[in-house]
Amino acid sequence: MENKETEQNISSDNIKVYPWGDNRRFNSYSGYFKRLFGERVQKVTIDAGFTCPNRDGSISAGGCTFCNNEAFNPSYCTPDKSIRQQIEEGIEFHNNRYRRAQNFLAYFQAYSNTYKPLDELRRIYNEALACEGIIGIVIGTRPDCVNGEILDYFAELSEKHYVVIEYGVESCYDETLKRINRGHDFAVSEKAITETAKRGIHVGAHFILGLPGESKEMMLSQIRTINRLPLNTIKFHQLQIFKGTTMSRQYINYPEEFNFFELEEYIDFFIEILTRLNPAFVIERFAGEAPPRFHSGPSWGMIRNNELLAMLEKRLDELDVFQGCKYMNP
Repeated sequence: MENKETEQNISSDNIKVYPWGDNRRFNSYSGYFKRLFGERVQKVTIDAGFTCPNRDGSISAGGCTFCNNEAFNPSYCTPDKSIRQQIEEGIEFHNNRYRRAQNFLAYFQAYSNTYKPLDELRRIYNEALACEGIIGIVIGTRPDCVNGEILDYFAELSEKHYVVIEYGVESCYDETLKRINRGHDFAVSEKAITETAKRGIHVGAHFILGLPGESKEMMLSQIRTINRLPLNTIKFHQLQIFKGTTMSRQYINYPEEFNFFELEEYIDFFIEILTRLNPAFVIERFAGEAPPRFHSGPSWGMIRNNELLAMLEKRLDELDVFQGCKYMNP
């Protein structure tokens, strides 16, 4: 079977090899790291005490309606500890869990990790890169929290280290971004992603599937827009509602405005997205998990990411489809 956009090769032992170079039906994050580094590389999450212009009053004081960073931060990850201490504790944690991991990426996840003066950014990221075992950094941030000077600094770092800037985009629809109090439009995301890629920095993006007001047709339609972005990695999460957020209060007061995916429904819907997605994009994550104590809306319970992944791959095999098999150049 061949597709002009996403050709499959068949090896001599009849195992399908996809355009990204292995026999998995999507361009996986683990496969990407193996190709890039020749081994497993693990992220170590760090909370460096950043905030966000959508929280400190620069844009808004309420934050995005869905946001509760505590739902994703590991227990060792608190801003009262130094960068080095968090990294050392994180490496110890992962060494007990993933014994094959020898090298690590410092993952700055909480809030907007470019939202400080450049001198302070230099101090933070240089400290992280000086730690033993750290071979690169992953920086989660908002697209309205970068400028040319900041991107030039990260471009300089990327000459010697693996550097990724991961932008929270969430949706391509301006009406949705306004509804979730994002504080910027999609054009801001496009510009930030383009300027980052132009400097040779690896760039990722995060999207939420199931935001209020978006139909399945809208979520599928935005894939053509996403495919035009110069991304290296991409994350998708199903909508989850967490305690203490504006969205949790909205859900209590206006439940009719929300539509949640059942687990099997989400797997099939994500496959619809995956088959249309640019095969060059590395899939870092296709669904999210958080401890049940944080949930205030419907959830899938205690199911873990490895179980979700097994379900996805089983369904891809059943349907005999793969990432990009319906992809068309945007």
